[in-house]
Amino acid sequence: MAGTDEPLLSAASLDDALGASLADTVRGTGASVGALYLSEGATGVLRLVWLCGLPAEFFAPWQRLPPTAPVPVADAVREDRQVWIGGQDEMARRYPRTAAVLPYPFALAAIPLTGARRRWGGLVLMWPADRPRRPTAHERHAVTTGVRNLARLLDDSDQPPPLSDRPRLVPPNAVTRPAQTDLAASDYLERLPEGAVSLDLEGRITYLSTTAARLLGRGAERLLGTRPWEALAWLGDPVYEDHYRTAVVSRSPVAFTARRPPDHWLVFEFYPDTSGISVRVTPRAEHVADDPPPVAARRPSPAPTGRLYQLVHLAAALTETVTVRDVVELIAHQILPAFGAQGLVLSAADAGRLKITGHHGYDADVVERLDALSLDTRLTPAGDVLASGTPAFFTDRAEIAARYPKAPLMSDKEAWAFLPLVISGRPVGCCVLSYDRPHPFTADERAVLTSLAGLIAQALDRARLYDTQHRLVRELQRALMPRALPVLPGLDVAARSLTAGHGLDVGGDFYDVLRLDDTTAAAVIGDVEGHGVTAAALTGQIRTAVHAHATAGAAPDEVLARTNRLLADLDSELLASCLFARIDLARHRVTLASAGHVPPLLRRAPGRAEVLTVEPGPLLGIDLHARYPVTTVALPPGAVLALYTDGLVEIPGIDATRTTRRLAELLAAGDDPDPHRLADHLLPPASSGVQHADDITVLLLRAAGTPAARRPPVTADRAGRGPRPEARP
Repeated sequence: MAGTDEPLLSAASLDDALGASLADTVRGTGASVGALYLSEGATGVLRLVWLCGLPAEFFAPWQRLPPTAPVPVADAVREDRQVWIGGQDEMARRYPRTAAVLPYPFALAAIPLTGARRRWGGLVLMWPADRPRRPTAHERHAVTTGVRNLARLLDDSDQPPPLSDRPRLVPPNAVTRPAQTDLAASDYLERLPEGAVSLDLEGRITYLSTTAARLLGRGAERLLGTRPWEALAWLGDPVYEDHYRTAVVSRSPVAFTARRPPDHWLVFEFYPDTSGISVRVTPRAEHVADDPPPVAARRPSPAPTGRLYQLVHLAAALTETVTVRDVVELIAHQILPAFGAQGLVLSAADAGRLKITGHHGYDADVVERLDALSLDTRLTPAGDVLASGTPAFFTDRAEIAARYPKAPLMSDKEAWAFLPLVISGRPVGCCVLSYDRPHPFTADERAVLTSLAGLIAQALDRARLYDTQHRLVRELQRALMPRALPVLPGLDVAARSLTAGHGLDVGGDFYDVLRLDDTTAAAVIGDVEGHGVTAAALTGQIRTAVHAHATAGAAPDEVLARTNRLLADLDSELLASCLFARIDLARHRVTLASAGHVPPLLRRAPGRAEVLTVEPGPLLGIDLHARYPVTTVALPPGAVLALYTDGLVEIPGIDATRTTRRLAELLAAGDDPDPHRLADHLLPPASSGVQHADDITVLLLRAAGTPAARRPPVTADRAGRGPRPEARP
């Protein structure tokens, strides 16, 4: 940390210092590639700010990453841990989407960049394929030192560096060779019978010998500064560019054979290092059996290999989206940066209009003007492309104004790509990418965006269906729980419900608290097996039956017996557990009956809690004539009775008896008399990482010493964490 008398770094000098420190870290660790990500702040989005050892296009799919992206650096930052990938097979197993875009042999480490002030972002390092699968002690120390230096620079700055749209590039070394050495090397290469070509890391030819130019069939003046697979038609198949990408990423030699028409076979050998690639070109005297077959004729304007991998990456990402919000965030954080766009409007076709479902890069007033535009093709380019099914690209305002005079007035953007979202001839919506400056769309951009439109259409249609179903499920789930619990003098009540993340499935947990008279209350908790609409319907019937029998004055065992007969009459294939408690506040006791439910807990006083022994009867729905034993225990003033469902104690791989005992210890340790905070104390924290296989419901009943002052009614918490006191004016 800098001393107080040292000047703080400005944003501009900090940016340069970070680039230099990244290059030092790459050299010090023996890595071939380094990438520095910084967090955008409140959003947590990771922005690639510096790249060392690779062209920027290689990292195009990962220039902006949401904090939950399934990639190593996002996991490292979110979980504050180092992620190490030892090879291509491990990458394919743990991060298949990343492996699909970088299908090359290399090792990778992702490290969180945590300083004294905050977690700034993350660092990615890549090593050549020929290294050991695990880091050495020296590498671990060098990585730690590099991360510490980067974090110190950020901690000592007066403000973070500016986050530009594209990362800056820094070479891993800057060795300057004497001119006479270059001339001597050139003379040496010219004397050899084979061709010599030098490529920079971006694949451009920086030198080629006379022999190489002759073998390639084109003069040096026409090849210098070009990429071979772009300048030579017979190297235009994407497979040849992929050989270059393999060499750059893996830093390993690559060799392949290609045919220069009509029948000249050439062997290319790539030898990469941190500054570029040396290429050896030698002729083959004849075409032998193990040579690859001649490649097909070059298709007009093929997309570069990088674009193809980019499409694979984005397609895989779109298949993982679930909600409309997921689709919008993916487009905004990955598709927009990949194509250099700054604005997004995603609209869905609805009743002859385009309703905006998501946007990025637009002010609220602009979105309001663009929302619910008519699909009339005479008025909007979006309606036109939906009617024709053909994308439209406008490089500047003049071009779009020539066809749609009012369109440029809708926003301050300068270029647009209108992508129709159509599935089997049915219009789903429109995706508009926009630019702050004029933007000429290349042929490969148009091709990839056109292909991407179909994938976005499927993702949006699927997401809208999911969102609709999810809303219905949430309403059904909410209907199964009491909207308000009664206010009972002498009894404090708190409840919590957590779903296990079953997507569109409705859980089978239920609970209720009933006021029977001035000094008597009843509480019930249960769990119907399975999830879905059938389980939800049965849950509602059980809750209604218990309510009816309890308020009619039936004893606890009779409540369960009569409810059991109802299930038998319904001939349901599902079973249910249930625990019924009748609480006598005047006599300070509770009578319990159980239908195969997990045992309740009782805390008689702070620091003392036990698992109650309640003899269970069979599950509801098994035996028409089942009997349910009753158990009566004392409930002294201040005691807390905890009812819960098995999702709280059934954790895969852990004995339920052990987890129940641990739950009783948590209840005993809770020193807060407020049952709401005590209920929160019993729930697993979100950061625990424990995966619960079932829904969780907790119902706490605390016997007050004297009838409590009248409290406001308790309503269901909209976040799904159970009832909370309702605010009153």
